[in-house]
Amino acid sequence: MRLDKFLKNSRLIKRRTIAKEACDAGRVMINGRTAKAGTEVEEGDIIEIGFGNRRIKVEVVQVAEHVTKDQSREMYRMIE
Repeated sequence: MRLDKFLKNSRLIKRRTIAKEACDAGRVMINGRTAKAGTEVEEGDIIEIGFGNRRIKVEVVQVAEHVTKDQSREMYRMIE
């Protein structure tokens, strides 16, 4: 699944266009490397997102195309 779509489906970022803009600006990293919006996300990947002066670090637990609001929290595990 594309990174921008994963960020939207998991509700880490509210909209896919905002997720794409964050990726294009270099604020999203996968496994320590800056990632583009089209980068494929797999289970076990570590994603870091920079929100201003705050950083979120999560591990991808599950990749699913269609999820409900309650299931979206099961797609990742917070690390920091």
